[in-house]
Amino acid sequence: MIIVLKPDATKEQIQTIRTELSGRGLLCQEIRGGDACMLGLAGDLTGISADSLLRRAFVERVVSVSEPYRLAGRRFHPQDSVYEIAGQKIGGGAFVIMAGPCSVESEEQVLSIARDVKRSGANFLRGGAFKPRSSPYSFQGLGLDGLELLKIAREKTGLPLISEIMSQEYAEVFGADVDIIQIGARNMQNFPLLRAVGRLGKPVLLKRGPSCTLDELLAAADYILMEGKSPVLLCERGIRTFETATRNTLDLSAVPVLKKKSHLPVIVDPSHGTGYWDLVYPMALAAVAAGADGLMIEVHNQPEKALCDGQQSITPVLFDRLARKLRQLREIIHEDGSGKNEW
Repeated sequence: MIIVLKPDATKEQIQTIRTELSGRGLLCQEIRGGDACMLGLAGDLTGISADSLLRRAFVERVVSVSEPYRLAGRRFHPQDSVYEIAGQKIGGGAFVIMAGPCSVESEEQVLSIARDVKRSGANFLRGGAFKPRSSPYSFQGLGLDGLELLKIAREKTGLPLISEIMSQEYAEVFGADVDIIQIGARNMQNFPLLRAVGRLGKPVLLKRGPSCTLDELLAAADYILMEGKSPVLLCERGIRTFETATRNTLDLSAVPVLKKKSHLPVIVDPSHGTGYWDLVYPMALAAVAAGADGLMIEVHNQPEKALCDGQQSITPVLFDRLARKLRQLREIIHEDGSGKNEW
């Protein structure tokens, strides 16, 4: 925020307002150029209104220069956020893999996949109980029955769960049964839902909308964070562009940009980001090189028979190969052992 003072503002008036604002924990810097005098404010501007400043006779105007997000940005939180979720560390150099089927189809299916991905080193089991689909005729998921099957898989494998919520109606159920609540791309700007999950106190993975800017993603994260209870993970999952060779355009430049703008961990979903199983492997490796804190990978034991997104799901055999390669790549990139990309 910049306070532009009138030319006849006295030294006493300037000192008085600087002392007052500094007393509220703000950095108040005097800026002079010719006959013009301004005060630059930095810090938590919550509760500082332009109207109250303009009531002072020596203030000419007030200019707001803040981002459309505050809690997700680094201005007031310069250090990376590191979360401990179900015994797994995320952020600050720690790396996680979330893997599993796009949609839960049966107990046998989800349990088999959960065991396979855990054996290969996955940290979380992802699975859809409720599925948002573009066509009303496509498989919509098993709903609460699917959530019960995910809980059985967690109990038998020990893998914590991440699953997508679609409605405030099930907020309490997800708050009780899921370790990380996923907000899908289509609901990124469903602000009542964001506030509802923010009040649950459970970690939230927020996926970027297919036509949303990174600033809009961070502003959406603030809707969750402002409730003061839920940690937030950001997820790049591809955006809609003019290109038709892939389902979406996976914007890997989003990873370092978000790292610069925000303290929140960044996860990449190369499955939805490309839409093709044979592109998941190279783009997952590229995401690690770009500095992602984790990956979300769709895995199915019979992709050709999957009820949802089989074309972008890899088999457990391919997932095992990918997981080993990811570990090797991280060792090369992070030779200093810090787990962070430093450049």
